Amino acid sequence: MNFVKEHRVKPGEKLKLKSLDTKTKGPFEDKEAAKQHTAKMVRQIQDLQYKMFVEDKQSLLVVLQAPDAAGKDGLIRKVLGQMNPQGCRTYPFKVPSKKELGHDFLWRIHKCTPEKGMVSIFNRSHYEDVLVVRVEDIVPKSVWSKRFEVINHFEQGLALAGTTILKIYLHISPEEQLERFKKRYDNPEKHWKLNPGDYTARSKWDAYREAYQEAFERCSTDAAPWFVIPADHKWYRDASVASIVAQTLSEMNPQMPKPDVDLAEIKALYEAELAKQQT
Repeated sequence: MNFVKEHRVKPGEKLKLKSLDTKTKGPFEDKEAAKQHTAKMVRQIQDLQYKMFVEDKQSLLVVLQAPDAAGKDGLIRKVLGQMNPQGCRTYPFKVPSKKELGHDFLWRIHKCTPEKGMVSIFNRSHYEDVLVVRVEDIVPKSVWSKRFEVINHFEQGLALAGTTILKIYLHISPEEQLERFKKRYDNPEKHWKLNPGDYTARSKWDAYREAYQEAFERCSTDAAPWFVIPADHKWYRDASVASIVAQTLSEMNPQMPKPDVDLAEIKALYEAELAKQQT
C-alpha cells in the first residue's frame, strides 16, 4: 500500500471529512502487524534522518493538526520522537502570548522552521490562524480569509529554500474522541490534560470540519501537501504516518558527505599511534 498516494489531498481537492473513514485497518491483518510495520519504518526514518543531519543540505518540516485527543502527542512519542534529538525539534503552538500577538501571525512560526540538516515538528501550527480564529470568531472573515494566500507563499518560500513539508491531519470520529476523553478522566496520570473547553468545542464539530476542509482545499499544494490520516485506530495512525515520513525522507535521498581528509594519511597516523602503544 502506498500511504502517500492513499492519504494525500490533491491540490484544489474538495474533501468531505464526514464521508472519510476514520477506522480503516489498511493492509494490516491486526494491531500487531501494524506495530511491526511501524517499527520497521521507524528504523528507516532514523537511518535517513541521520544522513540528512550529517549531509546538512536540506530540511524537513512536519505539521500536525487534529481535534483534541486525536493523538498528536502519542504520534510524536511513538514515531516522530524516535528521531535523533540532535537533529530534531518539536514545537507546541498554544494560545499566542501577548508578545506574539504584537506581531503578524507567522512571526512565532517562522523562527521555528528547520535549518538545513534539521527536522521541525509542529504540534499545532500556523493553521490555527485560519481554524480556531475562524470558528471561535476571534478575528473577522475579512482577516482570516486572506491568510490562506499568505500561508501558501510562506510554505512555498520554505520549499524553495530546501525544506520538504508534510502536513498531517489526524482524522477521528466524535465517538472516538468522547471515548478518549473518558479514558483521560479514568486515568489520574492524565488528569492534567482535562479541560472543560474540550467538551464545549464538540458543539462546533461541524464548524471545525468545514474550516479544515477549506484549509485542505486551498493549502494542499505540490510544495506543501496535506495528508488526512484515519486515526481511530492508534496503530494505523502510527503505521501510516511512519510510512509517509520514511518514503518522503527516502525521496529526499540524503547522502553522507565525502571525507575532506586524506584517508591514507589518517590510516598512517593510526598505525603509527598503534605501534607506539604496543612498544
